[in-house]
Amino acid sequence: MAITESDVRHVAMLARLALSDDQVRTLTAELSAVLGHIDELQRLDLEGVEPTAHPLAMTDRMRADVVVPGLSRAEALKNAPETDGTAFIVPAITGAGEES
Repeated sequence: MAITESDVRHVAMLARLALSDDQVRTLTAELSAVLGHIDELQRLDLEGVEPTAHPLAMTDRMRADVVVPGLSRAEALKNAPETDGTAFIVPAITGAGEES
């Protein structure tokens, strides 16, 4: 199936694309080549070939779910800019900044 310049202009109009004459000629040739490759694929004998979503077998590689100790409170607060010794201190954010 060959793509014509008229087809390219029609699709460009539907996609709201402004194409120059050079772009239309280039896309006409490129899209015709793509359709040529699709025609080749459609001629292949695929009888008995299972459909696949991926050409290689996919396996999940998961590590063992092992419980490990977390940070102590002191380690977690060590690099905080401001703490009260037990928690982070952050600026209060209330309202949209306008007072009523």
